[in-house]
Amino acid sequence: MPKRKETENSVMFDCLVVTHVEVFPFVQGPSMGHLKGLATVVLNDQLLVRGLRINEGENGLFVGYPCDPFYKGEDFRHMVNPMTRQLREHIETCVLEKYQAVITK
Repeated sequence: MPKRKETENSVMFDCLVVTHVEVFPFVQGPSMGHLKGLATVVLNDQLLVRGLRINEGENGLFVGYPCDPFYKGEDFRHMVNPMTRQLREHIETCVLEKYQAVITK
């Protein structure tokens, strides 16, 4: 489990840190349903992850990860998935904060 380091504005991890976030909110329409937008994140200025989905569920907004379009099973198989809860929460917090900032402009 990565150790956390507190900084002025954010929590940093020893291994992966979100260094850049772009969000692309959708204009509200009847066909969008629970999907509110898409996001792209950069980890440690070295790894780009595209296709994150910003969804609205029963408990509020959450981030969904890109699924393998060629997987033929009954369930979904994610192409990218954080291995620790701390990293998942860190990515989700960064993406949702940026989403809120963009839609309130």
